[in-house]
Amino acid sequence: MTETTLTTAPPTALPAAATRSAVLDEAHLGDIHGAFGTIRLDDHAPTGMSAKLRTLLAIVGPGLIVMVGDNDAGAFATYGQAGQNYGTHLMWTLLLLVPVLYVNQEMVLRLGAVTGVGHARLIFSRFGKFWGAFSVIDLLLLNALTLVTEFIGITLATGYLGLPKIPAVLLAAAIIIASAFTGSFKRFERIAMALCVGSLLLVPLYFLIHPASSQMARSFVTPDLPGGSGQLATVMLLVIGIVGTTVAPWQLFFQQSYVIDKRITPRFMAYEKADLWLGIVIVVVGAAAVMGISTAAFAGTSAFGHFTDAAGLAHGIAAHAGRVAGVLFAIALLDASIIGAFAVSLSTAYAIGDVFGIKHSLHRGVEGAKGFYAVYAGLVLVAAVIVLIPGSPLGLLTMGVQALAGVLLPSASVYLLMLCNDREVLGPWANGPRTNAFTALVVGVLVALSLILTASVVFPDITAGAIFDILGASGVAGLLLAGFRLWRQRGRAVEPIDRTGRDDWRMPPVETLTRPVFATGHRIGMAVLRSYLLAATVLVVVRLVQLALSGSAG
Repeated sequence: MTETTLTTAPPTALPAAATRSAVLDEAHLGDIHGAFGTIRLDDHAPTGMSAKLRTLLAIVGPGLIVMVGDNDAGAFATYGQAGQNYGTHLMWTLLLLVPVLYVNQEMVLRLGAVTGVGHARLIFSRFGKFWGAFSVIDLLLLNALTLVTEFIGITLATGYLGLPKIPAVLLAAAIIIASAFTGSFKRFERIAMALCVGSLLLVPLYFLIHPASSQMARSFVTPDLPGGSGQLATVMLLVIGIVGTTVAPWQLFFQQSYVIDKRITPRFMAYEKADLWLGIVIVVVGAAAVMGISTAAFAGTSAFGHFTDAAGLAHGIAAHAGRVAGVLFAIALLDASIIGAFAVSLSTAYAIGDVFGIKHSLHRGVEGAKGFYAVYAGLVLVAAVIVLIPGSPLGLLTMGVQALAGVLLPSASVYLLMLCNDREVLGPWANGPRTNAFTALVVGVLVALSLILTASVVFPDITAGAIFDILGASGVAGLLLAGFRLWRQRGRAVEPIDRTGRDDWRMPPVETLTRPVFATGHRIGMAVLRSYLLAATVLVVVRLVQLALSGSAG
């Protein structure tokens, strides 16, 4: 790849404003070294289309990697299950997720570029040790389980390709570790971007299978819950699975820290938003392709409606369109599993480094950030070993990831919304009213889905009527809460946000900020959320242990 440098001037000393910012690691300050170019610290805003395109190429990375990493092994299985069992009927869920993905990831993009501090560190600093510890423990548990599912995807893909399990898993683990241990941010990002390009294998596979494009187009814009009332509970849980695999908590921690590690500042915000949109388009196209391919491969066969796993998808695709098509799907699954493992491991290592003050940057070599690289490598090795242990309950672990991700999603979104309304943190970049209104609606929907998922795990025979009762009660509670907030705020003048000079504004050091004082309503709401999350997590874990002991999931 050809490196593009926007200026040949040598880097200058850090400006005084940078030394007063909250950035914790000096490796996070300096020139931007992207996969496709370099931007010097003293570069000014580019003028002309050519310079702007070179700037975009240098910035591209965080949004694209986090979105492509979202189409990981679990996503392949979830989208494939939707296609094999229900055709294209659930494709409309992908279109609805586009604004949710953009709003959530745009907020963490702002937090990263403006604050220079990782997501977990901000939660510790602004909400206290309890919520900080809760968020990091959640992340560690969920990411560890998610990483195992990535290696499950690796075993399924390599098994289909005829490779021996143990050497294939160990080789994949070695590649994942070695790619981060280069001591060069640019080299790591080039490897990650190559994997992003690999995800485009779904495009030629799509044309080999040639699903009905007109049917897919209709399903994109026509909401439908197939199967009738007798299958509504099962379909609803699959819809929740699609939401959980597409909007995952690790994405928030990863993108915020990766933006910081790439040294992106507020003056490049427009370019990073373009990067995010590129990633969203690719993730939606990839998800739709998997659904469409699975629909075409299994429609009219005895296997339609009987999803097993991603390897079963590959065999069905091969039976429909030939061995080459099955191989392409397996390679795409392998690619997705590896890039997912990159992102999930890094999000954990970044969070641990940020919270405990450990040097944490891909710009540093192993000697300069031993703890950071040890966490990253340790997670990868543990996940690989778990997958190789004979008799490991891999099916149960996959179920656990989906359940816990759904349960914990609301808390991640609540943290995010509150941080983006904290003017001490974001100053002129704080949320406006429209973003707040939409995000509050998203949080309400995620709470309802979390309640349904928790109930379905604890009560596997949950009925469609019970699901509608939960949705109805959640809707009424949301309306009452919104009405109460409007009543409390009547007659109050909201101080407008002064957005002048925001391209040069960075958050001061976190220890110099005034701790937020929460209103009584906020404290009550946080206490209720805390109680629910603790109870729901315990119930889900207990249920999973019961299934493990009874041997109901393998």
